[in-house]
Amino acid sequence: QVQLVESGGGLVQAGGSLKLSCAASGRTFSNYPMAWFRQAPGKEREFVAVITSTSSGAMTYYADSVKGRFTISRDNAKNTVSIQMNSLKYEDTAVYYCATLMKPYYSFNRSEYDYWGQGTQVTVSS
Repeated sequence: QVQLVESGGGLVQAGGSLKLSCAASGRTFSNYPMAWFRQAPGKEREFVAVITSTSSGAMTYYADSVKGRFTISRDNAKNTVSIQMNSLKYEDTAVYYCATLMKPYYSFNRSEYDYWGQGTQVTVSS
């Protein structure tokens, strides 16, 4: 059974930084894409970033809203995926979720993802 556990959320002032981590267990982690999504109050869960499998070159893709500010990375030895968030804005406030899919391709679509973490709250004060 795949399990994903996020950590690192918290309260930060606008312009500050946070790093979220997701610990994965239950399968060969490096073979699959890993992604971060977020959900703000009253809004749908939205794509933030994805990193492809190691065999696919660990390519990274970002939502336009976070491009240039967020960096996703993976450490296969530790079975973790992280996202470094810099220059945080009030509108980045959300619950952030780690996710993975049991498919040989990456996706920006939340419905494609098979496993989710419980989420971690990020609050950016203006």
